[in-house]
Amino acid sequence: MAAEARWYIIHTYSGYENKVAENIEKFVENRKMHDKILGVCIPLEKVVEVRDDKTVEVERKMFPGYVIVKLAVEYSDKEGEENVLKVPDETWHAIRYTRGVTGFVGPDGRPVPLTEDEIRRFGVEEVESSDSNVARTVTEVAYEVGDLVTITDGLMEGNSGVVEAIDTENNTVRVIISFMGKEAPVELALNQVKRAID
Repeated sequence: MAAEARWYIIHTYSGYENKVAENIEKFVENRKMHDKILGVCIPLEKVVEVRDDKTVEVERKMFPGYVIVKLAVEYSDKEGEENVLKVPDETWHAIRYTRGVTGFVGPDGRPVPLTEDEIRRFGVEEVESSDSNVARTVTEVAYEVGDLVTITDGLMEGNSGVVEAIDTENNTVRVIISFMGKEAPVELALNQVKRAID
């Protein structure tokens, strides 16, 4: 009798994440285990890289070597463990012996469910409710606060300054430049500056 469902992390051989997810999904389909293995996901993050005036979008695995599965759990039938939820043996074996899986994440390979905080942090709920495995978007730039940068576009093109703040959510960077003998902050798009050559 399945009482609830929990998310668990399984460890895979490096580079086997997609194959493991595919094999588990095929197993569920072939064995009609839809009520026991409820979901499989490989959380991805969309990375927007800003380098040399170019913006490139790539998808990257958030946790290489790991796959997250949603499993129906039941209360233990062992004496003294009546209030303990566990993964049924049939489901444990199906996951554990999938080609490419090295085991569940937990002490001695015993499955330990993700906490609510971990589920939110890993973006598993967002992934589950969409058709994509993309949990979040991250913007990466080749410079950081305090770096000397050169402005590559716009009215201030060619000027140099120091990065004061980076706002990846709004795609902007604030640079302090020397203008007419005074320091002045200038707000620019992330791709309008590049790190100055040392």
